[in-house]
Amino acid sequence: MLIDGYDTLLLDLDGVVYLGPHPIPAATESLKEAARSGIRLAYCTNNASRTPRAIAEHLTALGAPASVEDVVTSAQAAARLIAERVPAGSPVLVVGGMGLRTAVRQQGLRPVTTALDHPVAVVEGFTPDLSYSLLREGALAVRQGALFVAANADSTMPTSRGEVPGNGSLTQVIAHATGATPIVAGKPERPMHRESILRTGSQRPLVVGDRLDTDIEGATAASVDSLLVLTGVATPLDILTAGPRHRPTYIAADLSELHQPYPDITVEAGQWTCAAWTATWKDNSLSLEGHGDPVNALRAASAATWASVGHHSAAPAAVTSALELLSP
Repeated sequence: MLIDGYDTLLLDLDGVVYLGPHPIPAATESLKEAARSGIRLAYCTNNASRTPRAIAEHLTALGAPASVEDVVTSAQAAARLIAERVPAGSPVLVVGGMGLRTAVRQQGLRPVTTALDHPVAVVEGFTPDLSYSLLREGALAVRQGALFVAANADSTMPTSRGEVPGNGSLTQVIAHATGATPIVAGKPERPMHRESILRTGSQRPLVVGDRLDTDIEGATAASVDSLLVLTGVATPLDILTAGPRHRPTYIAADLSELHQPYPDITVEAGQWTCAAWTATWKDNSLSLEGHGDPVNALRAASAATWASVGHHSAAPAAVTSALELLSP
């Protein structure tokens, strides 16, 4: 089975386990099966708006096995990053919601809401009701010399209505107003992965996500294996044109494939084969033929493309003719 050999799943949430208030098909049953087999589940989210308790309650309400200790947030990673750089009890201006305030307090720091408190750091994380007054105070504090930390830099986040602005977009308000670049704690940066490993004690984790620029890049930076599921943001075009940092170890339709054997991909005479699909790269163009599961087609096509372009990224025009066969 794909899951064999791993002791922990470091799971993204939005686009992997749920989408908004709704579970993704097959997700909860697949996670229960993993837990029954002794695999540790760690839910690692760049969304800093909610507390670990609120996230765990949401997961259990959906039927997924989860406790407060199983949740790792970018808010926690950001708070630890700050706590390791400033004295205990220092004031930190929180431009965000309860999840971020709670994480700051749990690290022995004092959350504040105004630059008049002379905060040593400003930390910004997504919250749906972020106000101009907090952005204003954050900008004033950064201008006064406070350390500027972002819980994460996702430009967008998935919802049932489509992608909407994420924390990476919101942090640009303070960044643009002050000229300061925030230190980013969340995926794909190392503080988030470090937080996950510290909290789980994992020796051989598998990172599971739906985004190439956070989940998969974070796994690559940490030199651990990754699984990309096709239930969230990443599209076949994104995958085929991915550069080396964004190439997952495995590709799957959803979490149910954790409990299935991963198909072999073989190469012979310039042809990459996965199950009944064969991909060929010739004259700087991808061609694909076969039948059956389109995810196997994507696996063959990505292997052929990545091997052929090496450390470069394939041009979209080079893979366009194969894309119509790649919708799972």
